[in-house]
Amino acid sequence: MDFGFTTAAYVVGAVLFILSLGGLSGQESAKRAVWYGIAGMGLAVFATLIGPGSGNWLLSILLIAAGGALGWVVAQRVQMTEMPQLVAAMHSLVGLAAVFIGYNAHLEAANVAAMGDAAHAGLHGFAAILAHKTPVELNILKVEVFLGVFIGAVTFTGSVIAFGKLAGKVDGKAKKLPGGHMLNAGAAALSLLMLLLYVGGAGIWTLVLMTLLAFFIGYHLIMGIGGADMPVVVSMLNSYSGWAAAAIGFSLSNDLLIVVGALVGSSGAILSYIMCKAMNRSFISVILGGFGNVTGPAMAVEGEQIAIDAEGVAAALNDADSVIIVPGYGMAVAQAQQAVSELTRKLRAAGKEVRFAIHPVAGRLPGHMNVLLAEAKVPYDIVLEMDEINEDFPETDVAIVIGSNDIVNPAAQEDPNSPIAGMPVLEVWKAKQVFVSKRGQGTGYSGIENPLFYKENTRMFYGDAKKSVSDLLPMIK
Repeated sequence: MDFGFTTAAYVVGAVLFILSLGGLSGQESAKRAVWYGIAGMGLAVFATLIGPGSGNWLLSILLIAAGGALGWVVAQRVQMTEMPQLVAAMHSLVGLAAVFIGYNAHLEAANVAAMGDAAHAGLHGFAAILAHKTPVELNILKVEVFLGVFIGAVTFTGSVIAFGKLAGKVDGKAKKLPGGHMLNAGAAALSLLMLLLYVGGAGIWTLVLMTLLAFFIGYHLIMGIGGADMPVVVSMLNSYSGWAAAAIGFSLSNDLLIVVGALVGSSGAILSYIMCKAMNRSFISVILGGFGNVTGPAMAVEGEQIAIDAEGVAAALNDADSVIIVPGYGMAVAQAQQAVSELTRKLRAAGKEVRFAIHPVAGRLPGHMNVLLAEAKVPYDIVLEMDEINEDFPETDVAIVIGSNDIVNPAAQEDPNSPIAGMPVLEVWKAKQVFVSKRGQGTGYSGIENPLFYKENTRMFYGDAKKSVSDLLPMIK
């Protein structure tokens, strides 16, 4: 098959990927966008398998079948609450693939360089491309390989640690080795030195040493970031995986890989910026693990947490005209979205206005709450972003917080010494009554005390969120 078909297929694939990315911006178009992405990837794989320089079809088909079967099994077993961990795991695979491809490109280039000019005529595929490169182009290739391996290695270990933190297998608190950021800076500087030596022809040992340094940077960088910043970390690692793919695309002279890598890298970076803005923090602050650094003693929290039972909450909901529900990670853990959807249906059937308030960093993944609510068939038009609904809390009769902490913490506005000072939050405390569905009196994932729980108009609805909401259903008239 000639380059014409492959190029045309790559162009169509790129368009489908762009349509997929654009469609994911809206809940109603997301399903169609996923199919665009599937079609684009299928076309890209097919065009690559039959394109110029292709070979080893049996091995390729076996690997694709094995990978597809494994992906199917994982997709069937992973719960929606485990999606953040799954995404982090997928990022690690992209990073590791970039490392392997980079090493393969180095070894292939070394083999071609060892051949005589006469042997170059019989080469095909990537080897043929290497044989026709000038010394300057080969040096550029070395830079591309080096960057692809470096970014891929950082992405791999960083994603593994992010997976561990999200899955609860690694302590979610920020931890650094003695020396902190100086260790990361030293490793990065040494990696830069390895790049200069590698381009100068020092050999594969420079690539190996850089890979080990990059593995350390990824590990130490993410270990130094607290659990509350995991949504930003996931989108940041998504961006890293994209840039790793783009760098490898340059190495392989694969236009589609460059385009897709750039799309993933830029979209992940933009999403990270948007989330940092929603937290009123700089991207650099998050990456350097600054979360939890306070400038003074935290404001003392006065009062006590007052509990309420299901009968009390149901009575307030029956008397209310307007209700706003604020979902958080606790709803995901309890898998309470179906019960919440049923509660919403019954309240709306009773003539009450029910809406959902979604904070940009709610949950452990960008859009986590939107996905869960969509799965539970909550109408899209009543799921609103923070900027769309925050001003409506003073006119709201009842606000129900389900498994949220930092995103509804008034300390962000009231305590300048709070670790989340200045972070935009959902102002649920301005509602006439606030009910907080929570397992217990703990401070939650980030470990920050929440004055909302002690306010006069707040009542604590303790217990498993799914059971608590289910207990309300028979009482709603």
